[in-house]
Amino acid sequence: MHKNSFLFTQEPHWKKKHPGLQQKLPTNVHSWVYEKNSLTRRLRQVYGHEVTVEILFHRWKPAFLGECDRLNLPHQQFNLVREVLLHAAGKPLILARTILPEHTIKIAKRNLSHLGTRPLGEVIFAYPNLERLELNTCCIPYSLWTPELTDRVNIEQQVWGRRTVYAIQKQKMLVSEFFMPGALET
Repeated sequence: MHKNSFLFTQEPHWKKKHPGLQQKLPTNVHSWVYEKNSLTRRLRQVYGHEVTVEILFHRWKPAFLGECDRLNLPHQQFNLVREVLLHAAGKPLILARTILPEHTIKIAKRNLSHLGTRPLGEVIFAYPNLERLELNTCCIPYSLWTPELTDRVNIEQQVWGRRTVYAIQKQKMLVSEFFMPGALET
């Protein structure tokens, strides 16, 4: 297992948002990447309360270099790294990786460090001053996933994802979400 991720053997290569990018996304991916509301809420409209969160990784570790750069953090700073799988009745829907700096957790009154199996979206979309600052996309090749993950979740193709920088009272966090075939079917 990589020292700071259960999901990845190395950091994914993210593309910056530019006008032509939207046309390059497959139609079923486009609506998920540009969803403005909580992805959990969208999944629950289809699957109801069958949508559950499985915690794969929850540790204080340094983030990937690119993640630190997006959040303007020192590269060796420990942040809460949380990786989860959202599924419905065992059907994998979304893999997510969240980087929560300590100062963001403090501003959020520590709700973010004790989520347990509660979806992050249920908490952050309840903040009245939540800001979306930046959005990137990527397509993850099979080779970037760890063997531990591919043993647990059947991944047979490339997987599209989005990475969003959010801020609560000007304090940033990074949320990366990867859309499994089960989510793209909805």
